[in-house]
Amino acid sequence: MKEIYDVIVIGAGPAGLAAAIEAKKNNAKDVLVIERDKELGGILPQCIHNGFGSIIFKKDYPGPYYAQKFIDKAIKKNVEFLLDTMVLDITSNKKVYATNTKYGYLKFEGKSIVLAMGCREKTRAQIRIPGSRPAGVFTAGTVQRFVNIEGYMPGKKFVILGSGDIGMIMARRLTLEGAKVERVVEIMPFLSGLKRNYVQCLLDFGIKLDLLHTVNRIIGKNRVEAVEIVKLDKSFNIIPKTFKIIPCDSLLLSVGLIPENELSKKAGIDIDSITGGPYVDENMETNISGFFAAGNVVNIHDLVDYVTNAGYIAGKNAALSALNKKERSKRLVKLRRGENVHNVVPQYLNIDLIKDKTFMLQLRVKNPFEKKIKIEIMHGNNVINTFIENYARPAEMIVLNVKGENIFNSISPNCDKLEIRVKEA
Repeated sequence: MKEIYDVIVIGAGPAGLAAAIEAKKNNAKDVLVIERDKELGGILPQCIHNGFGSIIFKKDYPGPYYAQKFIDKAIKKNVEFLLDTMVLDITSNKKVYATNTKYGYLKFEGKSIVLAMGCREKTRAQIRIPGSRPAGVFTAGTVQRFVNIEGYMPGKKFVILGSGDIGMIMARRLTLEGAKVERVVEIMPFLSGLKRNYVQCLLDFGIKLDLLHTVNRIIGKNRVEAVEIVKLDKSFNIIPKTFKIIPCDSLLLSVGLIPENELSKKAGIDIDSITGGPYVDENMETNISGFFAAGNVVNIHDLVDYVTNAGYIAGKNAALSALNKKERSKRLVKLRRGENVHNVVPQYLNIDLIKDKTFMLQLRVKNPFEKKIKIEIMHGNNVINTFIENYARPAEMIVLNVKGENIFNSISPNCDKLEIRVKEA
């Protein structure tokens, strides 16, 4: 181990591995990846289902296999790894403080830092479900680890709150392992996970989905005995006389993910209140020069391929920054959320430097559109770019490759913001 590295990557999930590989490809000599788990791959080793690699490899791989392909590449590139190591602090001048059982307290300095810490699940406390506090309330990812890695079945009869992807996938997994999934209840009037997971995990296994429903109360003293569910109107108010008791011994929560940004905040990086992740430009660089971020730490992705591509962008530009080969524009143009847009990444463009570039634009819609839509990039009242998509759903990220030249040639010299909007085509 050295004290000073060209690029230090925090997190060895798909974003971190991709960033490390790409940093090496772009001539970063010393690259260190710090990971708090005992193995590489982030969440992927416990995701034993298929659905990974359809964009990058044009094949459908299980999570561990997808992860291993990048682990092998990183090892071949002589990336250094520090496992079972917790990063305690990162300073704005790129000092990294960490600890592990082998070396104790560690201090590193990076010429560039890539933040790839991923995300964590929302818990029962964060959604404030009333009732007692018995054993048997789990997050979906915890149950996934119990079943797929540790070999434990945490219950026999489940109710799942939330139609997130991990929740639906675990509904199928638990059914295959002999458990009974009574139903999935979702507070929104639409799925919060991918349509393909609804078809493959719920419909194909005859598992009921109740939209506009939530868990009103958990029943049980030492162990969950039942949950009380209730129907909601379109304003999310409880509809009287729709309460129903569902006997079960476990409640599984799949109610959303939160980007893991405690370290980012310690470094003084600005956080977008909508995505929960750092504000970034088209190079995945944050407001502090030399700090880059990629993957679920920036915004929640539904496909690992997009996480990997974001890691590539961050890793490449981190290497260029470390080698003093990357400029930053004196004029940043903000990308604002317009009509029907929930969030957009990047939030800023280096407008003087995108003329010869194609950059990745990610966005999510507020409400589902099952017909063709237009995505417009607006400068004032002028449409400067239009993209057509066949449909749009809140659970499915829209990823566009935008030619910077079109934007550069269409805006006025004093332009400081552009707007992204979505409407029916």
